Amino acid sequence: MNSEKYKPTYILIALNVVIYIYGAIVSGNILETGNEVVYVWGQVNAFVFEGAYWQLFTSMFIHASIYHLVGNMLFLLIFGLRGEEMFSLPEYLGIYILGGLAGNLLSLVFGPNFISVGASGAIFAMFGACVIYDRRSMRQSIVGALVYAFFLFIINTGANVNILAHLGGLAVGLALGYIIASRRKPNQYSAEFKYRTSPF
Repeated sequence: MNSEKYKPTYILIALNVVIYIYGAIVSGNILETGNEVVYVWGQVNAFVFEGAYWQLFTSMFIHASIYHLVGNMLFLLIFGLRGEEMFSLPEYLGIYILGGLAGNLLSLVFGPNFISVGASGAIFAMFGACVIYDRRSMRQSIVGALVYAFFLFIINTGANVNILAHLGGLAVGLALGYIIASRRKPNQYSAEFKYRTSPF
């Protein structure tokens, strides 16, 4: 796929790391992101309701702590590189951004007092797109993919986890992955399979 040429996964990881470092400098704390950053660029539902709509996008690049960042970037590396093998650059970026936005929009259900940061909605979208595309491209039942996606969703629930962001991103990723696979011609699958299995 064309995304191989641009390595969007590495670019996204670098962008997230650079933004975290900037936030650490502003906050004066390398371990956690301060309110000075979160209240402006994170998703503060009360502010979004009042018109700070940019937070629905920028919050995807803000992380609460160094541990939050490292965990998310690890999963982005795994699923992002997989996505590069399957999707073109526009498809890849569309899945990532639309999934992240969907998760953040769904998070508004939590009400005005809710605050959220992180790329997990976008990452769940990439995971969902990859797993459903893989099954669909091989003309196999998507039930196994849905069960696998549900299982990963369940094990990533817990305290301080924005489950609606995960759910929204996952749902959009599954839908987009299915649509892309359904619209791709058989010869495109064959070329992709050769690309993914070739040692050169």
